[in-house]
Amino acid sequence: MAAADLQKRSIPSFDEYFDTVQARKRLPNGLQEALNKAFAKIPVSFFPEVPGGKVIEVSADTSIVDAVQILSENNIFSAPVRNANADDTINWSNRYLGLVDYSAIILWVLENAELAAVALATGSAAAAGMGVGAVSAIGAVALGATGPVAVAGLTIAAVGAAVAGGLAVNKGAGKDALTAADYLGDDFYKVIFQEEPFKSTKVGTIIKSFRWMPFLPVQPNDSMLTVLLLLSKYHLRSVPVIEMDKPYVENMITQSAVVRGLLQCKGRDWFDVITIKSVSDLGLPFMSPEEVISIDGNEQVLEAFKLMREKQIGGLPVVEGQTNKIIGNISMRDIRFLLLNRELFPKFRQLTVLDFLRTIVSTGSSVMMPPVTCKYDTRLADLIEVLAEKCIHRIYLVNGQDELLGVITLRDVISCFVSEPENHFENYFGCFLIDSMSD
Repeated sequence: MAAADLQKRSIPSFDEYFDTVQARKRLPNGLQEALNKAFAKIPVSFFPEVPGGKVIEVSADTSIVDAVQILSENNIFSAPVRNANADDTINWSNRYLGLVDYSAIILWVLENAELAAVALATGSAAAAGMGVGAVSAIGAVALGATGPVAVAGLTIAAVGAAVAGGLAVNKGAGKDALTAADYLGDDFYKVIFQEEPFKSTKVGTIIKSFRWMPFLPVQPNDSMLTVLLLLSKYHLRSVPVIEMDKPYVENMITQSAVVRGLLQCKGRDWFDVITIKSVSDLGLPFMSPEEVISIDGNEQVLEAFKLMREKQIGGLPVVEGQTNKIIGNISMRDIRFLLLNRELFPKFRQLTVLDFLRTIVSTGSSVMMPPVTCKYDTRLADLIEVLAEKCIHRIYLVNGQDELLGVITLRDVISCFVSEPENHFENYFGCFLIDSMSD
């Protein structure tokens, strides 16, 4: 389809969330219009560069484990994926395939947990001791391929071997990741990261099948109002900055970086007028207590990641049983502790959420911090300061007994400062790409 035709596509509706925001934050119309005009005058080129001045990229031929290592070492949630065959003369639109982030990796891990479980269960039963490597070889040889096609072939081949041997396949083995995990044992890490076809799965493959965040760039001369809307109303966590005639991503503007930038505006009239308001005055949080998604600390940690996948959220409050008292926080970033710890990974079926959090602390991988909370009378200024200084993505609203009442995210905070002017995105050069967000 021609680019001109693509540009005529309408932007998918994200109005429900944003209409709720605008209705509840109750800013005077004059102030909101003044803020929009101010942000519209600030070019993207004015926004500070990423630390080090260079955007971290991941080549499409990078393995999943190596990609996790890159994200973890650089303390970033996502990175642009570069075409492995790209050179400096290729236009940016041909150089980049998308963004890889922890959410895509979680999707891949959970799906392949199911497939690996079937392979292990049926392979060992049907082949009378045939090892994991042999089972995986069946899948690869049967289809003569690697990657997702061979992964599917592995399952088919393993099930076929079991049927040919007259053995019944446990119907629960491929039911879901939690059931499948019962069959994995100590071989799971080996299957996923050392055996074919799983080992051959590259980043370029999973962003095609498990894409969550679209690649929606802006140019240096675009306005910060466009960026703020993409990071709030349009659900993006990061926005790449490119120049049309250059091959590289010049900058990445994240929700976290924007909130840190807002904190630098402390003392300016427009900032203080809004942020002196309390959480309740601004209508925060923008969801009812009944809508908050949480996880019991005694639930399995894999269930937490599965829930984040299903609900497309970046983190979960950890609560204590029926009391709904908040006792911790688990986020998508934490998947790296499973993927990079060979000793921890095989035990994930037995690990509860609390066990998992305590284990990563005991291994020195992380520091277990108490959940960051606020009350209805907390000022927005204080909220922004905590989010920026602690480099966290969410704060939990609680009552006097630490019972969970709501969640306030970076997206919610950014939404407090902007509204979308009529037809704002009509001339946005990336509007033909934005429909990918509804795929």
